[in-house]
Amino acid sequence: MKLIFELGTEGRGLSLMPACDVPEYTLPEERTAPLRLPHVSENELTRHYTALCKRIHGVNDGFYPLGSCTMKYNPKIDEDMAALPGFTQLHPLQPVETAQGALEALHVLGSELGEIFGMDAVTFQPAAGAHGEFTGVLLIKAYHTDRGDAARTKIIVPDSAHGTNPATAAMCGYQVVNIPSGADGCVDLDALRAAVGPDTAGLMLTNPNTVGIFDKNILEITKIVHDAGGLCYYDGANLNAVMGVVRPGDMGFDCIHSNLHKTFATPHGGGGPGAGAVGCKDFLRKYMPGPLVVEKDGRLAFDYPEKSIGRVKLFYGNFDVCIKALTYVLTLGRTGIPEAAMNAVLNANYMRVKLAEKFTMAYDEICMHEFVMSLVDLHKETGVSALDLAKGMLDYGLHPPTMYFPLIVHEALMVEPCETESKETMDEVCDIYGRLFDLAYSDPDALHTAPHDTPVRRLDGVGAARNMILRYSFAQ
Repeated sequence: MKLIFELGTEGRGLSLMPACDVPEYTLPEERTAPLRLPHVSENELTRHYTALCKRIHGVNDGFYPLGSCTMKYNPKIDEDMAALPGFTQLHPLQPVETAQGALEALHVLGSELGEIFGMDAVTFQPAAGAHGEFTGVLLIKAYHTDRGDAARTKIIVPDSAHGTNPATAAMCGYQVVNIPSGADGCVDLDALRAAVGPDTAGLMLTNPNTVGIFDKNILEITKIVHDAGGLCYYDGANLNAVMGVVRPGDMGFDCIHSNLHKTFATPHGGGGPGAGAVGCKDFLRKYMPGPLVVEKDGRLAFDYPEKSIGRVKLFYGNFDVCIKALTYVLTLGRTGIPEAAMNAVLNANYMRVKLAEKFTMAYDEICMHEFVMSLVDLHKETGVSALDLAKGMLDYGLHPPTMYFPLIVHEALMVEPCETESKETMDEVCDIYGRLFDLAYSDPDALHTAPHDTPVRRLDGVGAARNMILRYSFAQ
């Protein structure tokens, strides 16, 4: 398939852009190289991008079980609300008196998410999950610094936490202390007790963790850290299994980030935009990035916390993402949000039990929103790896699940069907997974070379990473 730059003929064009309504300005230095813009008609343009659309696979095309990233259906009403002219025509620098509706949207969403989180204050400045993590750990650091407690230099991170947690702690200047999971996939309490001390600044923990298990010792875990003088950060990137059912704040956590572009149904593909909302208990509020939306004299206004860590992003975050999340939360409401969580858990366990007839589960017990299969035995017996099986799924029109994560499970495939998939779809997917499992024993070479029916066949991932071509070379 040709690139857009390879289509058309010199001088051909279309009339999509309006006439220029501002004075033209000539740059001091004239550009000598050609712009290399495509010369295409509207017909050629629409055909090209329609053809590209037919080559991709998204949540509107079929099953998309990308565990830990929650590629789930996004209700179209969310997009409609975010596209309202009253929102799209706002400017971040206009007076707050003229943007009361926007402030009310942020204020209501902060209040609703504060209730879901079990937190007292919420900011929407962080642009994504890792950015939210960074903000949460900065709050912990500000708390210790403000108390003059410079001895707290370590952050504890379980090996079942989200993969970005250690990097976040390191970026905040902390030494990372990794602790192992027990045989049950939960935090090893003895290892945690051995790790905490007067140098413990805090704990970064994901619950349910990356193997899909809700830690039964969560109250004891947060107590151990608090008794040592540390604070507890909750990685709530994916709250699908617990939203409206149990609150991180009630588990003993002091601050949390949650990805609005995961749990709260805003599109996640293409790298963004996203929103890593951060919530905290009241004693951390004075360190929050400003501004926060508050009520003053019957109006909504911006408040700048007295000991703020400062802005982590310009203005107020990705506002349109917040509108989509607000629409999602208000549409589902008090009964719909926990129902969605329970359906997510039900769907994951339904698939786990069905697939356990052939596949080995990393932890063969009730899971939450996702479960992890280990293909170690299959690989030893057939030579078919988790990657091979995932590539085979492409020939059936299925998007593969997360591969080789979490790292504590070898030859891992992580499956998260989300609350939006039907029983019929999950039955069909389980049947295809089973057929691929059988194919691994009957014809392993067919999977070694898969996919066979996709526009692009199996790529050399290692070669692509080592020999990257980042610029298109035009014909001379």
